[in-house]
Amino acid sequence: MCVNYRPPTPEQFNGRIGAFSILPRDWHWPEETWKDYAAPILRAAPGLPLDACVASYGMVPRRHIPPEVKPFDTMNARAESLLERRSFAFAFRRLQLCAVPMLWFYEPCYESGRAERTAIGMADESMFWVAGLWREWQEADGEMSTAFTQITINADDHPLMRRMHRPGDEKRSLVLLAQEEVGDWLACRDTDVARSFLRHYPAEAMKAWPAPLAPKRAAPPPSPNLELF
Repeated sequence: MCVNYRPPTPEQFNGRIGAFSILPRDWHWPEETWKDYAAPILRAAPGLPLDACVASYGMVPRRHIPPEVKPFDTMNARAESLLERRSFAFAFRRLQLCAVPMLWFYEPCYESGRAERTAIGMADESMFWVAGLWREWQEADGEMSTAFTQITINADDHPLMRRMHRPGDEKRSLVLLAQEEVGDWLACRDTDVARSFLRHYPAEAMKAWPAPLAPKRAAPPPSPNLELF
């Protein structure tokens, strides 16, 4: 399932998107988002104002997994078990919903016979949003931090997303939100209403393209004039 994606840059937000229209000068995040990396989200919860923040990718950051517990991943929350997984149930019951802005995300495609890193985004190359959940953590210094996860659904019948992942594996997809749906998703006050948003985005409005990782640079050879002791 999706464990890596490209968020918008701060410059792409400024002056354009509601709560993200004016960003604090100290807000920054990596060009690509991986587990435990910081990334921007738009979050909401009953009784709280809509809030833009920088959060950690993965509902349970690695630093909050006790040392005696085998590390586990919480970047993606299956829609079918939102109320069953302890990592996500509390946030879903409390409707701690978020929308994750993206330019594209990455999945493996095996149509060539081997895994090919593939980027997936909008056909018109516009920014889009993914439905997610958020929660807060108290850090060792007493400060509060925010973490988030993305919600996924079965994609066995989706014309584009069923092409991804290893043959024989269940096909999954992130829940993409249309721009006009973001406000309604964040305003949900009932879990059944929230579930009504967990559906597929039209394949004809999406596109996929090869996105191989850049090759690692080899270490430079030692200088011929360097004396070795």
